[in-house]
Amino acid sequence: MSSASIGVVLFDLDDTLFAHREAVDDAVIATLEAMERAGDPPAVAEEQARWRELEEHHYDRYLSGELDYRGQRRERVRAFLAPYGTAVEDDAAEAWFEEWVQRYRSAFRLHEDALPCLDALEQRIPGVRFGIITNGDLAFQTAKLEALGIEQRFAHLITSGELGVAKPDPRIFEVAAERFGVGTADCVYVGDRLRTDAIGATLAGLRGVWLDRGHVAAEPADLAEARRLGVPVLSGLGDLPGLLLDRTEAA
Repeated sequence: MSSASIGVVLFDLDDTLFAHREAVDDAVIATLEAMERAGDPPAVAEEQARWRELEEHHYDRYLSGELDYRGQRRERVRAFLAPYGTAVEDDAAEAWFEEWVQRYRSAFRLHEDALPCLDALEQRIPGVRFGIITNGDLAFQTAKLEALGIEQRFAHLITSGELGVAKPDPRIFEVAAERFGVGTADCVYVGDRLRTDAIGATLAGLRGVWLDRGHVAAEPADLAEARRLGVPVLSGLGDLPGLLLDRTEAA
């Protein structure tokens, strides 16, 4: 890897740059309080975990095409409220989710290592450009970047909702490289999901990096494949500039 070849560094958004998990957990607490259902900390933690599981399950249904974007939201609401004996029709589910979104938005924040990482990369790699590849809705993810005040740091935002294909499909990574006018081999991609992000990017020809924040357990088969492919593993974004520069010097 030569310094000249590191022209583009691409990132996942949720749980890589943006503290999505933390914002969700805060929003669950606010929601339980609004429902007058806030209990002791273990009970709250169980509901936070349950919402995350529902989010994962129904969002995967959306990414696979089984549900549309609004449909997966409604299904999450219905499943979350079911243990409380509350059934909701579509309009009520939509309204409930919009209230949820407002609580979620109020908890938006970046991971503490996000901006220092971007700053360090710009200082150490002249002319580097940044982009984002995310499995999400274009309008919602754009609004998220604007709310965080970082939209101008990224030349391109590539979303599955816009393209109709989701990570780890190689096409979404290839489109990202095309938009920057470079080859996939000239792109580094960093994300918190081993299969979806790091392995997917590597198999598409990018230099995938797994950011293991300890939130998502990796499958043994994926760990073995990552080792075979030589996928680097980081515990925080603070290590990314050093990783790229160390590899540059070793090249």
